[in-house]
Amino acid sequence: MPRSKKRGRPLMKKTKKETTRTQQRPGPRAKKVDGESDVLAKISAMPEPDRAIGERLHAIIKANAPALSPRLWYGMPAYAKEGKIVCFFQSAQRFKTRYATFGFMHEANLDEGGMWPVAFAVKELTAAEEAKIAALVKKAVS
Repeated sequence: MPRSKKRGRPLMKKTKKETTRTQQRPGPRAKKVDGESDVLAKISAMPEPDRAIGERLHAIIKANAPALSPRLWYGMPAYAKEGKIVCFFQSAQRFKTRYATFGFMHEANLDEGGMWPVAFAVKELTAAEEAKIAALVKKAVS
């Protein structure tokens, strides 16, 4: 077996650093799956009514903007396009507020004139609010 001139060991043997680096780099699909499982785990750990709101928001976003990838952002469920956060959900308990927040980042295509809303207080989701969120999410990724 050929030997390395510098190290005096077989060339085919990987160093611990090389092996570790390879093991730490999962494929792009694994990252997407892990992101979704992380988001779902975070949502399931929320107290009611934030859990129910988070589950509905997740379903609405997945149905209306399949191009967005779920991931955690500062410990909150968020949805990204090409690695950049487009929208997020913040539970009321996290910041000890009386309402949860559903917000959009500057990557969202929501521009409308000189001023537009980018965050919404959410205490409950009715069919009307779900329809508004679905329309906003579709517009955000357009």
